[in-house]
Amino acid sequence: MANVPLVDRESATGPVKEQLDQINAAFGTVPAMFKAVANSPAALQSLWGAFGAFGGGTLGPALGEQIAVAVANRNACEYCLAAHTALGRKAGLSKDALSAAQDGRSEDPKVAALLDFALKLVNERGQVSAADVEKLREHGWDDEQIVETIAQVALNLFTNYVNIALDVPVDFPTVSLRRAG
Repeated sequence: MANVPLVDRESATGPVKEQLDQINAAFGTVPAMFKAVANSPAALQSLWGAFGAFGGGTLGPALGEQIAVAVANRNACEYCLAAHTALGRKAGLSKDALSAAQDGRSEDPKVAALLDFALKLVNERGQVSAADVEKLREHGWDDEQIVETIAQVALNLFTNYVNIALDVPVDFPTVSLRRAG
């Protein structure tokens, strides 16, 4: 049972109801995470706005899901790992690609470099070096993509923390966490 009430779309009012209706239209349901975040209208607005912004971002949905899977696994967030694995499949990623992303790996060296950077952000709490950023540029990532990666990691930290701290029930097919080696 979640540590906060899960706000029901049917009983919500005002801006929360409007956003939960948008989320329902996008997903065909309102995932439990959004119901938990809906306890704070400001947090819900921020979260849903970020998802919308990244939907049109330069990294694209598949890479965004690989980042989310890597961050979720690293933070041991069962909810986000399950959700982003399902969303990654919808974005066209194979089971193998998503499994590799859990460990921050990819067969594509360019993607692998970005996932490595994303996990370094998590592990080092943002304390990366100029050399780390330059390594991304050497793999073909531009400044827009680098900044967007940092923003995606930050968004995923927020959702990981919400789901872990509030014990949000997983309402996606579960995926086994893997501990970092």
